[in-house]
Amino acid sequence: MKRVTWNQLDEGARKALFSASPESDSARAAAIEIVEAIRREGDRAVFEYACRLDGFTGESFRVPPADINAARKAADPEDIAAMEAAIAAVRAFHTKQGLGGYEVETWPGVTCRRRVDPIRSVGLYVPAGSAPLVSTLIMLAVPAQIAGVPGIAVTVPPGPDGKVNAAVLAAASLLGIENVFAIGGAQAIAALAFGRAGLPRVAKIFGPGNAWVAAAKSHVSTLPGGPAIDLPAGPSEVMVITDRDARPTFVAADLLAQAEHDPLARVILVSLEADLEAIDAEIVRQMDALPRKMIAAKAIESGLIIEAENRHEAIGIAEQACPEHLIIQTLCPESIGSGITTAGAIFLGQWTPESMGDYAAGPNHTLPTGGAGQAWSGVTVEAFQRTTTVIEANSAGAVAIAPMVERLAALEGLDAHATAMRLRRTGGGDE
Repeated sequence: MKRVTWNQLDEGARKALFSASPESDSARAAAIEIVEAIRREGDRAVFEYACRLDGFTGESFRVPPADINAARKAADPEDIAAMEAAIAAVRAFHTKQGLGGYEVETWPGVTCRRRVDPIRSVGLYVPAGSAPLVSTLIMLAVPAQIAGVPGIAVTVPPGPDGKVNAAVLAAASLLGIENVFAIGGAQAIAALAFGRAGLPRVAKIFGPGNAWVAAAKSHVSTLPGGPAIDLPAGPSEVMVITDRDARPTFVAADLLAQAEHDPLARVILVSLEADLEAIDAEIVRQMDALPRKMIAAKAIESGLIIEAENRHEAIGIAEQACPEHLIIQTLCPESIGSGITTAGAIFLGQWTPESMGDYAAGPNHTLPTGGAGQAWSGVTVEAFQRTTTVIEANSAGAVAIAPMVERLAALEGLDAHATAMRLRRTGGGDE
C-alpha cells in the first residue's frame, strides 16, 4: 500500500489521491459502446453481448419461476434461516422510512396536497460475476416492496453454466420475486433501459456493480427518456481510521473484507499513530488464507495509507474522500464520526465490522462511491417513491391569491399567466 503524510501534500495532490482510476475511463468507454449498440440494434445485440461476455447460450434470459422455487426447497435450512433473519432486520430498519403525504391550506380557499406513489417499475441489478451477492438482492428488494413498487425485475449475471446462482434464486423465492433474468454487465443495464430481449423497460435502475455496470447506469440515465438511477455505485470502497488502541487483526480483516470484492476496490487506511507494521503483518497473514487471495492482493497493492496528525485532520481526510464505507477504530470513535457528513455508512468502534452492515444489521448496503457521497445518500424506501403535488382552489381562493399572482406575472412580463389568473378573479370576463 502506498504511504503518504497528509500535511505534506498540497491541495492538488490530495485531490489526486481520491480521483478515478484509469481503468474507470476505459470501462466507461466500453460500457457506452455496449449500451449504444443495444440501443441501435435491439435484441440481437443483447444476445450477442450476453453470449460473448457471460457465455449465455439460451433462448430466454428469464429464469423459470419453477427454478426459483426449486432453489429455495433445495437450499440448506441454515442458509434459509440466515436469509430470513437478514430480511427481517432490513425490513425492520426500512419500515421506519418512506415519504409522507400531507395537506396545507396555503391561502383561504386554496388547498395544496402532496401525494406519494411508488415508482411503477424498477430494475434491480444483483452482482454475481465472481461472488453472488445474495445480500444485495435483499437490500434492494425489501425497500422496493415496502414502497409498494408493482413491477420489480431482477438481473443477475449467470455463472459459467449459464444459470443464476442457486442461493440468489432461493433469496428471490423468500422475497416472493418471480421476474429474475440471467444477464449481467452493461448489457443488462441497456436491456432494462430500453426494454429489450424479453426484459421489461423500467423507470429506474438500482444496484451496485463493477466499473462497467456503473458507467452503463450513468450513461442510460442521461439519454432522452432513459431511466433514472439510484446512485453512482461502482467498485467497493472502505476507509478505516485507526489509532494505536486498535487491534491490528481487526483492522486488517476490515481492509481485506473490501479488498476481496474487486481488484479495483479502493482500500484506504488513515493512521493516527497506528501500529502500521503490525497491521501490515496481519494483512499478509490473513490474506494468505483467502480463497480470493489474488483479487484481494491487487486491491491491497493499489491501496493507500494516509498518516494524519490529529483527529481534526482525519475528519478532513474522510470528508474529502467521501468513502462508501467508513470504519472508525479509535479510542473515541464517536468524536470522529460525528464530524463526518459525506460517508455512505459509518461503523463505530472495534466491534462493528463493515461486514455486519453488508449482511444483517439492517441499514442498506447500497451506497454511493467515487466521491458521490458529497451529495448522494444510500438506497432508502424513499428512493422507490415519487411525489405529486395536487392544488385545488375554490372561487374564494382564486380571488384571494389573484392579486399576488397577477403582480408577480407582470414583474416577469408573462401576460398570459396574469390573464389566466385575472379571468378567475373576475368570474370569467374581462375587467
